[in-house]
Amino acid sequence: MENEVTLNAKTIHWEREAIEKLLLADVRERRAARRWRIVRSLLWMLLFGALIWLLFSDALPTSTPATPHTAMVAIKGEIADEAEASAEFVLPALRSAMEDKGAQALVLLINSPGGSPVQAGLITDEIHRLRALHKKPVYAVVEETAASAAYYIASAADKIYVDKASIVGSIGVLINGFGFVDTLDKLGIERRLLTAGENKGFLDPFSPQSEAHKQHAQTMLEQIHRQFIDVVKKGRGERLKETPEMFSGLFWTGEQSVALGLADDFGSLDSVARDVVKAEKLVDYTNKKNLAERFAKRFGAAMGEGAVKALQVAPSVR
Repeated sequence: MENEVTLNAKTIHWEREAIEKLLLADVRERRAARRWRIVRSLLWMLLFGALIWLLFSDALPTSTPATPHTAMVAIKGEIADEAEASAEFVLPALRSAMEDKGAQALVLLINSPGGSPVQAGLITDEIHRLRALHKKPVYAVVEETAASAAYYIASAADKIYVDKASIVGSIGVLINGFGFVDTLDKLGIERRLLTAGENKGFLDPFSPQSEAHKQHAQTMLEQIHRQFIDVVKKGRGERLKETPEMFSGLFWTGEQSVALGLADDFGSLDSVARDVVKAEKLVDYTNKKNLAERFAKRFGAAMGEGAVKALQVAPSVR
């Protein structure tokens, strides 16, 4: 009997220890799970905060000090609607730069092959308005290229500075596209285009181009070209040394452009800030697309947008 009682006591003691161990293991597991949930929540909060910072930080100027400085706005890449070199992005940057009391002058840092005459016109008009309003000089500094619509904008500056090897000019307008009429015939494909309005199919790449449509397009191009020439002449004035080729769409090196009066002198962003503006400190006011916009552009809208743009025939100052 005594042995049996001892055995039962040992069994009860073992079961108790086993239960305690299980309970302690469960408590430790719950504590670990709770700690992991806290850590995971903190990580998500940090990630969310970093994402918010990335979304909005790119669209803001680097800084806006009141101390004397040279304000800079970059115009780079294609000048087009929704691009970083569009009026939507450039105009607010111009206003911020010119309104800052510490900005001694505005420098347009240009590296662009051109683009939309409408966007260039909007930016140019705003430069003239802000310069008259704030009584501050505006300078253009050309890096590799200031062609077509980019030169359209540069001509609004008080002075244009270039590198001797920069590409400058291309004062002309074009509409480009493709014609696939013969290709469709060879492939045995019938083009079915229904329109309400006899000219609604104007410049359709799959339809024959009539002489009347060609002449209408040419008239439009010549009118926009005349507007471009007038802007350049107004901006450059007597500095231009006009030649028969100046407004033909040709472009020149920076060295040639200085000789022709299309540019004023050689210089870089740093040298203009230091030697011309006399305010060596540079502040970048350029607006940029934020992370979300870049992501949508690349992975979402870009796919459909690319197909649409392939068939667009809007005039381009190039």
